[in-house]
Amino acid sequence: MGFIPLPIVIDTHCHLTFPDFADNTERELAEAAKHGVTGCITISTTSVDCLSALAIAKSHDRVWCSSGVHPSYSDHGPHDWSIIRMVARDPKCVAWGELGLDNHYDKPLREVQDAVLAEQLSVIENEKSESGETGLGKPIVIHCREAFDDLLPILKDTVFDPARFVFHCFTGSANDAKKILDFGAWISFTGVVTYKNAKDVQAAAKLVPSDRIMVETDAPFLAPMPRRGERPCRPWMTSLTAKFLAELRGTDWEEFHHTLNDNTQRFFGINAHGAGE
Repeated sequence: MGFIPLPIVIDTHCHLTFPDFADNTERELAEAAKHGVTGCITISTTSVDCLSALAIAKSHDRVWCSSGVHPSYSDHGPHDWSIIRMVARDPKCVAWGELGLDNHYDKPLREVQDAVLAEQLSVIENEKSESGETGLGKPIVIHCREAFDDLLPILKDTVFDPARFVFHCFTGSANDAKKILDFGAWISFTGVVTYKNAKDVQAAAKLVPSDRIMVETDAPFLAPMPRRGERPCRPWMTSLTAKFLAELRGTDWEEFHHTLNDNTQRFFGINAHGAGE
């Protein structure tokens, strides 16, 4: 890939609470900075995990978190929605989620996923900021795996502005991407887009408007090329995916990384650049 000029972007979706990164946040942030990745959003998966995510975020200037229950953990109840709400109200929490549906595996059962999703969306809808903004005015990170036709109608029936949803770790087809874009939501790409066998994902990545695209790792999963197969994928590897996307889309690198930074700021309300930039 060659030398990548600084600055780049932040990793908008990783899981620093996972065992792969136990007690290594400082090291991961330092290594990311060397590659121009200026910070991370560590994404919650349960009402227990979100407390750990918030603790990490509050201990590091360039880390933020989300608050929510991942569909793959929907059967790990009971879910303490009071904790989800409490974390969401902290200034270092910049989003709800990740939440959604996952049809890739047989479990958790869809009826469990559906019930938790409905309850979670209701919790978010009923949280109001001091100025009366629904969901505290914070965006929602969506997990959707092989479930676009199931999930999109549910989201369309909510009160939320479609532009406040981002479909993270997109692994669908160009047709799936069109459905999301027609709905009005954003799309974020992981290292999967760099894989030689991911032609459908690459075709989708070319379709996304420049004002609705973001980049992430989903670390510790899905290391991009040429590090595919490594575990853990690490936040610094956002730089590899970002550079690949610029080349795939035929976009000048300087223009593309500024676009990603601007998008991150508009969607999550945080500055993607490091201090002093």
